[in-house]
Amino acid sequence: MGTPHDRRRRQLAFGALSSSGLAAVDVLWRSARAQQAAPGGPMRVVSVGGALTEIVYALGAESVLVGTDTTSLYPQAAQRTTKVGYARSLSAEGVLSLRPTVMLASSEAGPPTVLAQLQSAGLRLVRAEPGYGPAALLANVERVGEALGRAREADALRAQLDTQWRETIARLRGAPGGARPRVLFVLSHVASNVQVSGANTAAAAMIELAGGANALGGFNGYRPLTAEAVVAAAPDAILTTAQGAEALGGADRLLAQPGLALTPAGRARRVLALDALYLLGGGPRLPRAVAELARFLGTLA
Repeated sequence: MGTPHDRRRRQLAFGALSSSGLAAVDVLWRSARAQQAAPGGPMRVVSVGGALTEIVYALGAESVLVGTDTTSLYPQAAQRTTKVGYARSLSAEGVLSLRPTVMLASSEAGPPTVLAQLQSAGLRLVRAEPGYGPAALLANVERVGEALGRAREADALRAQLDTQWRETIARLRGAPGGARPRVLFVLSHVASNVQVSGANTAAAAMIELAGGANALGGFNGYRPLTAEAVVAAAPDAILTTAQGAEALGGADRLLAQPGLALTPAGRARRVLALDALYLLGGGPRLPRAVAELARFLGTLA
């Protein structure tokens, strides 16, 4: 039943729900509380964030997974897990229906009201380290390992990733002549909405890690692609996701976007398309992805 304080906290957390939704979540709340209270009960994990799910598999802990979000697409086995929806638009009912005891959540997971509901239901919430790069990756391996009782495996994975990263850094030599190649990242989920990356994005971080320079660093986040901006940026290379290139209809359609054919990258048809999660996810494949991009840019010995 819970104490009056518990009941009041539930009412506040669930206040934004309809009466029918509140009733459904309240039933699930009671079930989740019972699950939490059961001594020695099995761990049941929902992972929200493709990189976190990759870490779970890399630790050999996939047997405790009961659900993942729609960005959890690697390894292939993750595609067969029960999906709780998109990371940014979770529902408390959908998550609680899986009776989890722990939820791993990326920094993008939300909305905040739903996360509050889940915590009020007694769910242990483990948030990922914000940011992008080797330091955030190693911190997240440690957090996931601690949360899942896999500290020894996490230490081994951290050591492996650290070795891979050091080997990649040792091979980064810069482009011939010393100048960093200018790279334009193009994002396109649909053909009607093509954007380019400024500063403070995963794409910008990836370009820097690989020894390149973001061709458009004068703003934060993403902006719609314009011919004037990309021609002035004069990128030496164009980077995109495989999913984005497919949405546009391939490399030819990508280069047909305003201004791109007039850039050095466009004239040389120097375009690289990589899987979105591999390129931007920041998971255990990060050192490999950085090396592949650096090889394309000519910055890897």
